[in-house]
Amino acid sequence: MADATILDTLPTPRTNRLSAQDHLALLEQMMLIRQFELRAKELFLKGVIKGTAHSSVGQEAIAVGACHALEPRDFLLTHHRGHGHTIAKGADIGRMFAELMGKAEGYCGGIGGSMHIADFDLNILGANGIVGAGMGLGTGAALAAKMRGDGAVGIAFFGDGASNEGIFHEAMNLSALWNLPLIFFCENNQYGLTTATESVIAGNGIAARADAYGVPNVVIDGNAPVAVFDAVEQAVMRARAGDGPTLIEAMTYRWDDHSMRANLAGYRTESEEAGWRDRDPIARQRALVLAAGAVGADDIDALQARVHSSVEDAIGWALDLPEPDMANAMQMVKVPPPPTHAAEPAPGARPLTYKMAINEAFHQEMARDQSVILMGEDVGQIGGIFGTTVGLHDAFGPDRVRDMPIAEGVLANCGVGAALCGLRPIIEIQLFDFVTLMMDAIVNQAAKARFMLGGKARVPIVFRGPQGAGIRLAAQHTQSLEMLFANVPGLEVYAPASAYDAKGLMAAAIRSDNPVVFLEHKLLYLGAETPVPEAAYHIDPGTARIVRHGTDCTVVATLAMVERAQQAADRLQAKGISVEVIDPRTIKPLDMETILTSVRKTNRAVVVHEAPLFGGFGGEIAARILEQAFDWLDAPVVRVGAPEMPVPYNDRLERDYMPDARDIATAIETACYRS
Repeated sequence: MADATILDTLPTPRTNRLSAQDHLALLEQMMLIRQFELRAKELFLKGVIKGTAHSSVGQEAIAVGACHALEPRDFLLTHHRGHGHTIAKGADIGRMFAELMGKAEGYCGGIGGSMHIADFDLNILGANGIVGAGMGLGTGAALAAKMRGDGAVGIAFFGDGASNEGIFHEAMNLSALWNLPLIFFCENNQYGLTTATESVIAGNGIAARADAYGVPNVVIDGNAPVAVFDAVEQAVMRARAGDGPTLIEAMTYRWDDHSMRANLAGYRTESEEAGWRDRDPIARQRALVLAAGAVGADDIDALQARVHSSVEDAIGWALDLPEPDMANAMQMVKVPPPPTHAAEPAPGARPLTYKMAINEAFHQEMARDQSVILMGEDVGQIGGIFGTTVGLHDAFGPDRVRDMPIAEGVLANCGVGAALCGLRPIIEIQLFDFVTLMMDAIVNQAAKARFMLGGKARVPIVFRGPQGAGIRLAAQHTQSLEMLFANVPGLEVYAPASAYDAKGLMAAAIRSDNPVVFLEHKLLYLGAETPVPEAAYHIDPGTARIVRHGTDCTVVATLAMVERAQQAADRLQAKGISVEVIDPRTIKPLDMETILTSVRKTNRAVVVHEAPLFGGFGGEIAARILEQAFDWLDAPVVRVGAPEMPVPYNDRLERDYMPDARDIATAIETACYRS
């Protein structure tokens, strides 16, 4: 309902908890937010601030009322219209202006911009340009707070439009299930971009949706800081007492368009806008302060002048700052690896299967580091549908081995939020095809968090699960999706093809401070036992393994294709062709030097992967070989991959779909007999 009279129908808040000084402080903060936004818009129109920004003019009461009820230990996650929240939590407006101007001294080094301001020292975990993302990330941050036991509470701010996102329901369900100390705060400013909220919300409104999850909820006047403070204070007390989440829906109105960049046709009437401006939260708070009699109009005018002066000082400081350079920006993408390299132990004689090796890595890393947790569907008592997590629930308990609802969006986002707050989550993807339901969390959150937050964040998280064909699970349970992630800066992609490598690389993935996509092939789960050291060890990512030495042709293969490449090499040995087989072990980072050294020796190359040829991993390897070893090649690089089709269910067709030893041998012969 866009009519401002809705505010007149809402309950009158309690006022006895706030002193006259509190009310004056709230007014000052609201003035500061308003002036910041007004000047930011002016600077945008002059081209000083570029890109885009979203003004919170008209919604200042929500930011100051909510943050006044928080303690320094409490955290918040906000959205694209988040300037007010960060200022109210104590952010420095000079560094905020610097960030909006793209300056190196900005909160995120001029890399994140308006929609990604964060200050981890103030427990501002970041604004976010993805609608509703803070709710999912907030579950992870709240889980970390609960596991720390420090009494911290968080607020996830979101707009009315985000209440229609699936993450709203997934996050609320999980928060209620686990009694997480998280407040869901909906700023209902009546419009999602240009669409009226009332036209896209079914049922009894946004707040009422929480009833389905047993979550207390309230609708309040979002233009009265007292009402906001009261609601948040009560929600904070519930959360600190261990009683779980609350949903607050604050009715308010944004005075400006969706963004400073927008130039949209009119979608609001003049009378509607005038009605809401008559309920200006700053004017209402000013009247309340004056009515209390502690200060007069002249005092408030002087306060306003000081606010204006502080904003101008902040702008002047920011204008003179340098911009970031590309070299420093590149350093923000990932946490640099440690300077020392691990010596890989000898395999020994103790045999383990591929999945047993992964399981052992989990046991050893969870025993070594209390911050390591495992979350996924059916990972607890039954140990996962492929048995990779057997025994972990009994060994480490339900707090650290958490069975999740079938809700991949919140599973992945919860993991990212927990990683940002100091935990090391392992996220099991039951079948890797389901990763497509996690793409926002992996691609937009985990991969970009460190970069867009100015190199301050660490995101130590592992997304792992079985991919690939071979056991007749049909098209939606058998895909090879590695190149979806290899093309995303910020992610590491590991692909072990042996039990030895699976254990060592899993340990490395868990210890990494960067997000890792860890690929496990279903056929490898079924493989024979091979020697694996009993002691804990890790393998440095970006170090390829020469599986077999040869002189006539280099074959680069990954995952299940490694064994098939060896079988092809065995066949060709009888024909006098000596094949060198290289397993990169990690796709990103990639040990290209080992591959190039081999190609310069053999003068021929074949690249094999299970995924379809078009856009596959082999194309990248082939291009790099052509760029860096062209003068050594005696024949074109040959690629082997699947046809351009989904994986078929029929067992004969599935076998035909997957490259096998015969296909690889034919490709090697093609390379060797061409010149």
